[in-house]
Amino acid sequence: MPLSLTFMSEKKIKIVKRAERVERKKNKPKVARKTASEMVNTVTIWVNDFQQRQRVETAKAVECLIRSRQQQPNEA
Repeated sequence: MPLSLTFMSEKKIKIVKRAERVERKKNKPKVARKTASEMVNTVTIWVNDFQQRQRVETAKAVECLIRSRQQQPNEA
């Protein structure tokens, strides 16, 4: 029994008043919204970067194909 009493006395209980609870609820959505917005911006940047690289690579590939077709005699 003394062991369980020791553990009970070590636990701390925080009392949150009603006004503090309302303030906490108001602050959370702003932080969550800001974090979500930052994530969306980061992913948007990644997608735009990927698309730009794809466009450049595609343009180079098409240009290479056109050059190779012009160098070969017409087989048709």
